[in-house]
Amino acid sequence: MTTQSPFTELDLNAITEQRWVDRNDFTGDEFERARAFYEQMRADDERLERVRTKASDLIIEWTGHKPRDVGSFGTRLNLESSDLDLGIGYPAEDRDRLREVLEPHTTFLGERKTRFSTSRLVFSFTLDGIEIDLSALTVEDFAVACRMLDQIDTTMTLDERIAHTWVKHLLRSSGRVKEYAAWKLTTYARFCPEFNWVPIPEKPSA
Repeated sequence: MTTQSPFTELDLNAITEQRWVDRNDFTGDEFERARAFYEQMRADDERLERVRTKASDLIIEWTGHKPRDVGSFGTRLNLESSDLDLGIGYPAEDRDRLREVLEPHTTFLGERKTRFSTSRLVFSFTLDGIEIDLSALTVEDFAVACRMLDQIDTTMTLDERIAHTWVKHLLRSSGRVKEYAAWKLTTYARFCPEFNWVPIPEKPSA
């Protein structure tokens, strides 16, 4: 089924080129539409938080390492179809053991580049109908990711989150797949340019 793209007064080409958007780029009416949409996305927060807590407890039980939300739900930039993306820091030399530990509980999705000389292992499992992607980063990369997420938590304003999420929604609804994939990474790039976060490929829609 084809979904009609929402009306927008934004110049999406200019915004994706400048790789950021804020309140000043919006008319008053458009920002109210964006705010209303953002509030709709927040309606599922409590359920996702409950699932995230259960998933985190399982990951601690399996690996002995406490995860952190490294995805769009953790930064409150998620759309309604959001899965959960959790990450742990794990010694690279012990990754074979980690795969053995997680094999009975998860599906191994492969290895992804993270920075110039490092990578992460990605696993997946489903809990209460929510897909959980678990990334095992190097200990050093996990520390960098946590610093980046801390900075986003304390620095990114609510208006910026509303604006970013609205553009993300517009790009996805318009079928602009490449721009959508790139836009999801703009927050990470803005707050932590040193961290090259290569995303897990988008799952096809049902």
